Amino acid sequence: MPKYLLVDVDGVLVTGRPSDRKPWYSQLQSDLGIDIGLLSRDFFKIWWPEIVVGRLDLMPTLQKWLHQANIATAAHELIDYWFAMDSNIDQEILAQCDALRARGALVYLATNQDHLRANYLTVDMKLSAHVDGIFYSAQLGVAKPDPDFYQLIVEALGTNPAEIFFIDDTLKNVSAARQVGWQAHHWQATQPFADVIAGRF
Repeated sequence: MPKYLLVDVDGVLVTGRPSDRKPWYSQLQSDLGIDIGLLSRDFFKIWWPEIVVGRLDLMPTLQKWLHQANIATAAHELIDYWFAMDSNIDQEILAQCDALRARGALVYLATNQDHLRANYLTVDMKLSAHVDGIFYSAQLGVAKPDPDFYQLIVEALGTNPAEIFFIDDTLKNVSAARQVGWQAHHWQATQPFADVIAGRF
C-alpha cells in the first residue's frame, strides 16, 4: 500500500484561469498585446527547456526575449499576469489531499516548474499549507519524464518506489513513473479524485 501521494500541478491540481478554467493565455493578446503563437514559438519552445531545469532564470531570460522581440511589456508584468491567470485550484482534489494527510499519508507536489512559479504555487497560492513538500524540475535539475526526475525523488524521500502513488495528466510522465517502480495513474478529470485514490491509502 502506498505511503506517499505525489500529485502533478498543471492539468491536475491547478487548472487555468480562476474565472473560467480556460488557458491562462486566452486573453493575452487583448490584455497585454502579446501574441501567444509568437511567445510559444520563440520563447517557450527555445528557452523554456533550459529554464524549467534551472539552467536559466525565468525573469532575465524573458526580459531579454521581450526586448529582442520589441515588446514593451516588462517581464515582471507578463509573469505576474501568467501566474495570476493560471491559478485555479481544484478544491475537491485539495480537500482529498488534506483528508489523506489527516490519516497519516504524505502528500507532495511533483511538477515541472521554474523557481519563480514553484514559489508562487507554494507561497502566494498557499499550497504549502496542504502538502508536505514540493519536488520540481528546476530544483532537481531535470524534468519529467526523464527517469532521473523520479529517481531523485525516491532518494530524497528515502523510500521504496512502490510506496509512491503518482497522479499526472501527461501519459508519458505516468509511463516513466511506472518504469521506475512507482504506482501511477493517468489523470483525465473524467473520474472523481476520491475514486482514483480509493482503497490505495
